[in-house]
Amino acid sequence: MAQETRQEKKERVSNLVAPPKIQNKEEGKIIRIMSKDIEGNMNVYPGLTRIKGISWGISNAVCRILKIEKNRKIGSLTEGEIKKISEFIKEMKFPVFLVNRRFDFEDGTNKHLSGSDLELRKDFDIKRLKKIKSYKGLRHQLGLPVRGQRTQSHFRVKRMKGVGIKKKVKGEVKNEGKK
Repeated sequence: MAQETRQEKKERVSNLVAPPKIQNKEEGKIIRIMSKDIEGNMNVYPGLTRIKGISWGISNAVCRILKIEKNRKIGSLTEGEIKKISEFIKEMKFPVFLVNRRFDFEDGTNKHLSGSDLELRKDFDIKRLKKIKSYKGLRHQLGLPVRGQRTQSHFRVKRMKGVGIKKKVKGEVKNEGKK
């Protein structure tokens, strides 16, 4: 038996490996929903959760109310369906218990914020707490945990390890009681 060369071995192994799956054109593209890029090969149900402010519950409600299959690929959605999803999320047509901003501080209404609106509102709320010097605001200013977690053994990321220990410098001689 003659020994195989490297090239022959590669060809033999490559023939054993299954050929790659051919994807649909829709699955390869990226879909933009509410200023967030989502890969086309993701299913609708987990794909919607990539948008900031959309939880699994809201994603489920969107799929059920708009009658879109959860296992369908996002790349296969039509422009009309994508527009329908974004309008549905903006107009808050789902149950109140899923809303992320109930009894808003400013106007007392139920709102659902998503995307950059959610981030801005969160920042404004933290600034307001700091301004009125509430307990939560002070904890935010000091960089400590806000929601009552333990601090003795956790949240020591930014703390120095050996605060009371001095480093010894080479060549330093101690004068003990000599004058």
